[in-house]
Amino acid sequence: MIDFAQTLSGFVVGVIVGLTGVGGGSLMTPILVLFFGIHPVTAVGTDLLHAAITKSGGTYVHAKKKRVEWRITALLAVGSLPAAIVTLLSLHAFTGALGSSKIITTTLGVALILTGLALVLRTRMKRISVAYDLPRHPGFTIATGVVLGILVSLSSVGAGALGITALIFLYPRLASQRIVASDLAHAVPLTLTAGVGHWLFGDVDWQLLLSLLLGSLPGIYLGSHLVGYISEKILRVLLIVMLLLIGTRLLIF
Repeated sequence: MIDFAQTLSGFVVGVIVGLTGVGGGSLMTPILVLFFGIHPVTAVGTDLLHAAITKSGGTYVHAKKKRVEWRITALLAVGSLPAAIVTLLSLHAFTGALGSSKIITTTLGVALILTGLALVLRTRMKRISVAYDLPRHPGFTIATGVVLGILVSLSSVGAGALGITALIFLYPRLASQRIVASDLAHAVPLTLTAGVGHWLFGDVDWQLLLSLLLGSLPGIYLGSHLVGYISEKILRVLLIVMLLLIGTRLLIF
């Protein structure tokens, strides 16, 4: 059975993603936990597969237009995919259901606050990176992938705004379209790997996933066509405020 409220939530979040390019896991997972009472582990596992499906379409478009820097995507994946697997195995090996729930809600809260701060500081970080001309050793990109792999596996947050901000800092002279495309291309295998891992441990609700997809797919399509009609600056400020408030709420959940 399809839950209309969950489908509506997927639609609203999809519109925001279509308008700003940010907000998928950052909004969907906390909504599932705080408003629908979904167990945190199930919310994360379901949203990861939801993200893998919705981000695939965008990756295909970017790849077709040759915007993806596959070297950067590969370096990120070298760090993130093993980190995601190790994180999930460790989570289920060393914690019970209650322990997993606390770890995930805490990580989710921290990730949301970091995402909000990343959106605020993104431009400044780019200026600092250009001014000091920092070294671009591949190891830094791989290390970034490791951090993203851990965060995404535990919270479903990080593959978007945090990944883009990190790439802006590491590759400040790279065109923004290429940074977004490369981050998106990396997010697909990362969220898929982490999502399948959660599924193997029984942490995916397929009915919930279908309800979300029925709303988010048309929402993303509509939002992408509304770009330019609604002030992105206002939406971004509102998104930052929501992320910081929700992140703080989850830390005291």
